[in-house]
Amino acid sequence: MQLVKKRLRNFKLSGIYDNLEERVSYAQEKSLSYSEFLELLLEDEENNRRANSYKKRYARAKLPAHKNIEDFDFSFQPSIDKRIINDCLTCNFINDKRNIVFIGNPGTGKSHLSISIAIKALMKGYKVLFTPVSEMLHNLNAAKADNTYYQKVDYYLKPDLLILDELGFKRLPGYSADDFFEIISKRYEKGSVIITTNKTFEQWGDIFTDNILASAILDRVVHYSNIVKINGPSFRAKDLKKGGDKF
Repeated sequence: MQLVKKRLRNFKLSGIYDNLEERVSYAQEKSLSYSEFLELLLEDEENNRRANSYKKRYARAKLPAHKNIEDFDFSFQPSIDKRIINDCLTCNFINDKRNIVFIGNPGTGKSHLSISIAIKALMKGYKVLFTPVSEMLHNLNAAKADNTYYQKVDYYLKPDLLILDELGFKRLPGYSADDFFEIISKRYEKGSVIITTNKTFEQWGDIFTDNILASAILDRVVHYSNIVKINGPSFRAKDLKKGGDKF
């Protein structure tokens, strides 16, 4: 048994290695055939690799928190069509290279919903990256100084799903608006984007300080998109009030 386990370790078959003794005992107890025993071992290895792959994708996604859709209070935000969210959770939009835009005031659950969709996508094997818009634009601008700009652009193009959080909290200078357009235009019909924003589409000209550029970005974002407008109160204000009621 030790020689077998040594070889399993050498071949990096840790899923089989970790469960071998238990599987041998089970096979003897149930009088499994050789093929049934082998199938169990391969299933252990497959499950282990799937779990490790998920852990790596999850770490690379850089999600700011773990948010499950089951924890989202739809009754607090009745303006949201739950059917649209359920459709997004299937992740079919990623296969179709479509986008999602969440529009609403701060604290209305935009990031929670986008993270919940991201987790479903990760579970289905997709590569995801979550980034605040300000962080992405800062990184792109910094990359110009050391001639790694296009490497950094590729970093934001590689994921199957790119989540751009908090668009609109700051007006973007011209060079940042150009960088934003660079990412959106190169992902257009090639990779899905989720954008969360507190600005209506009519206000995007104010974000980018250039109506023509804003129109070009909007055209690419809105085409093949699910638009989710959240007209409701803030979860954070609700939680703050609830906390205040305790004193």
